[in-house]
Amino acid sequence: MKFGILIQEGPYNHQASDSAYNFIQASLEKGHEITGVFFYNDGVINTTKLMDIPADDRHISKRWSELGAKGIQLIVCVAAAKRRGINPDVLIDNARIDGLGQLSELCIESDRLITFGD
Repeated sequence: MKFGILIQEGPYNHQASDSAYNFIQASLEKGHEITGVFFYNDGVINTTKLMDIPADDRHISKRWSELGAKGIQLIVCVAAAKRRGINPDVLIDNARIDGLGQLSELCIESDRLITFGD
């Protein structure tokens, strides 16, 4: 099955990012395909490389970048990013900023769109 992922909450203050990441890992292990991850609203904060994480904590933006390196497209909503001061200069590797049209494409390409966050 092909899953598209929508993340609407930021890291460290909501379970959405961790749940989405764990869902993706489990889906890949079961042989499913992830057509892409779309970061929307505060979810765009997951994609900034400005995070300064204590050594004993999980590095959420690094985890997303590593998934992108495996070929999973990471799409950051342009309007939500601009509202939060995220631009291409502070974006993690393997992610790109794009519009809501890409969310529509993700829906079309996927069998299911799974939303994490409110």
